Amino acid sequence: MRKKVIVFMSSVLVVVMLLAGCGSGGGNAGNTSSSPDGAAGTPGNTTGEKVKLTAIMTKHPLTKPLAEMEWLQQVEDKAGVDIEWQEITADWGQKKGTMLASGDIPDLFIGPNVITDADFAQFQGLFQDLSTMLDQAPNVQAMFEAKPETRLIATQPDGKIYGLPKYQRFWPAASTRQYINQKWLDHLGLQMPTNWDELYDVLVAFKEKDANGNGDPNDEIPMDWPGGIGGYFNPAVLLGSTGMTLSDGNAEGYFVEDGQVKNYLIDDRYKQMVAFLSKLYKAGLINREVFTHDYTKYQSVARGEGDTAKVGFTWGWVASDRFGEQLAPQYTSMAPLKVSAADTVKPSWMYDYYNLNYGVNHIVMSAKAKNKEAAMRFINELYDPKVGIQVLFGSIGPNIQDNGDGSYSVLPPADAKMDPGTWKWTSTMADNGAFYISDDMKLTLGKDMQEVLGQSEPLKEALQVDQENDIFPAMFIKYSTMDNNTLSLNNTNIMNLANANFAKWVTKGGVEAEWDAYVKEAQKAGITQNLEIMQKYYEEYKSKK
Repeated sequence: MRKKVIVFMSSVLVVVMLLAGCGSGGGNAGNTSSSPDGAAGTPGNTTGEKVKLTAIMTKHPLTKPLAEMEWLQQVEDKAGVDIEWQEITADWGQKKGTMLASGDIPDLFIGPNVITDADFAQFQGLFQDLSTMLDQAPNVQAMFEAKPETRLIATQPDGKIYGLPKYQRFWPAASTRQYINQKWLDHLGLQMPTNWDELYDVLVAFKEKDANGNGDPNDEIPMDWPGGIGGYFNPAVLLGSTGMTLSDGNAEGYFVEDGQVKNYLIDDRYKQMVAFLSKLYKAGLINREVFTHDYTKYQSVARGEGDTAKVGFTWGWVASDRFGEQLAPQYTSMAPLKVSAADTVKPSWMYDYYNLNYGVNHIVMSAKAKNKEAAMRFINELYDPKVGIQVLFGSIGPNIQDNGDGSYSVLPPADAKMDPGTWKWTSTMADNGAFYISDDMKLTLGKDMQEVLGQSEPLKEALQVDQENDIFPAMFIKYSTMDNNTLSLNNTNIMNLANANFAKWVTKGGVEAEWDAYVKEAQKAGITQNLEIMQKYYEEYKSKK
């Protein structure tokens, strides 16, 4: 999940560049693999010598060197390959352009959308069409058969497949949960807020009445978030109070309502939300560093000092990750708020199931790879569901227990002071990997995943959305090169305008007076053109269903 945060807030993390080589030695790789659901592996290398391959992995800064991952060494052995890895933790977008332009690329790329559809269009002939090699990857075929949507995600308009997706199955329908400090509410004799007006009153009490009870009336932060508009853990989820259903992180404002593609950045309901946030900021209820702190500071502040919490209301993935194991019990996940007590609109919530459980272009092969068969053997092994649970949660042994009956259990962190989510990202490729976990794989999830599913219960009713008419299927739509370039250029201009105005309006006010002029500027920046393009593709997508 933390990688999801990085996708939307890449500029806030400490950058590190790690280079590690892995895989060595000989050994016969002629074994075949078999997944618990019966997907057979392809024959390994029968020469007894490992094939040398090169690969790039874009990974989380927390993740240990690939050479230390037991499961990965086993996969290389089974596939009969010895991979020289280059491990990228930051600035991939800058490095990628130069590399692709040179044409000197590794045999494999692994990571979330590590190579994009736009790259496939711009650098034609540089990447291998995997649709012609699927007979060598029965585990990939098994994924396509069990989950036809994965084939749809992978397939280009001309029928070719350059990048394979992932499917990780276990994640809930929403990335973001809404938290309030229940201990503070109880201490002050306050009821759980159910609308924006009540939330305002509660936050005022948090600020003025020494909510954490430590004798310092000025150390509470009533509300905090990572600083942006949309994306995970940001206040755009409040738009669900107006009945608007966002999806898949929604960093650029697009959504569908009654079959019409819209953008909340020019919607009056967004203006209403910004005005509410401005009211909160003016009253001193929002962290004064909300637009300047990085994600690490955002997390550390919420973890307080010992048993003393600092943040009253915020958003996050799961309580133990947001507040740490010690403070997490103080917090309660909340249902979506109404705008006001008299409001009759049914609240919605951001629907992220596809973005959380599927991924685009998680592994890509070079068309210049000297031994494509060996590379395909490696890919096939990655997509064995038994390997998949290890790619996601860590190796069987240190991270996962084999129960001996065909079932498995995710183990707690070896370090009791570390939360399970951090341990996962430290131990393995996690969500960034390329893998498939079949629906019949028997796996008992770790404490953090059980926690996140339980804390999603208050959102359950709000997530009962009309997927056909109120969710934009971004992952399943493939744009032409020209339209893709137009959308990208326009979105850059739109978000520059929107981000600057959002920060200004929240901290200094003025949204009401400046709204009409801002909307005209957004239209000039290309938002109307983008909506027209996306509506056309959306209707074409629906017509083929």
